[in-house]
Amino acid sequence: MTTMNALQLPPVTLPKEKYSHLSTYFDEKYETMWYYLEPEPRPCVTKQLLEDLKLFHHDLGYAMDHPDGPSVKYLVLGSGIPGVFNLGGDLELFQQLIETRNREALFEYGKACIDTMYPHHIELERDLTTITLIQGDALGGGLEAALSSSIIIAEKGTKMGFPEIMFNLFPGMGAFSFVSRKLNAKMAEKIILSGKLYLAEELHEMGLVDILTEKGEGERAVYDYIRKENRARNGTRALRAAARKVEHVSYEELIDIVKIWVDAALKLERKDLRMMQRLVSRQAKNALKASAAV
Repeated sequence: MTTMNALQLPPVTLPKEKYSHLSTYFDEKYETMWYYLEPEPRPCVTKQLLEDLKLFHHDLGYAMDHPDGPSVKYLVLGSGIPGVFNLGGDLELFQQLIETRNREALFEYGKACIDTMYPHHIELERDLTTITLIQGDALGGGLEAALSSSIIIAEKGTKMGFPEIMFNLFPGMGAFSFVSRKLNAKMAEKIILSGKLYLAEELHEMGLVDILTEKGEGERAVYDYIRKENRARNGTRALRAAARKVEHVSYEELIDIVKIWVDAALKLERKDLRMMQRLVSRQAKNALKASAAV
């Protein structure tokens, strides 16, 4: 599948900015916009990635609202890094901000995560279905981003989980809210406190992953789902809107949890930060593996 460095949706002329940590592809036939996470230097949620995501959502909304804009019915989040969806928050940045007691910067990072995740969760307040395709490890904030979609499709053998408890913290950008709504609060607590990496097969059995597919068949599974939804899209979309009313996750709720996360982060001890540093090293090793695979 061909990707591009900037959003291109003919016939609308869009701003000329390039996304340095993101690539996009518009499938006009299926009215589907794909966007792929490609953060550097590590496959985590960098500040630049967050800036690119915010710009992308702005550009896409602008294009769709234009009188001559494209028809986009599906928005698919994936990864352009082989074997990795996203390994979560920028732990190196977290460590620096915690050591310097920079509460404001920690909060701004968390808020930036919500400001990019929440529009995806509410489908840009347009007639869209959001889908996440997971074809590699999705950890911490990466999994939180995936969970903000209406539909989650994952390939067998993919590993997912929230390792934050390993350094005495919790995932504070939507994990508890999204898992609680999709499963229940007890299961959300169990998954988060375990720190376990689950296989996609396990999370599909729990109900957290909607569609499980064979390795290498992820894109085909996305299009199979799109064709299926298109047969009864009006009813499916209406039911999803009703479910969102019942299981509403508000922006205010997510921001309040970010504040709790910041307070908890500033209470971490030296031993916790050492564990965080070890996980930073793992992120770096995964980045090298991903680069070698390209």
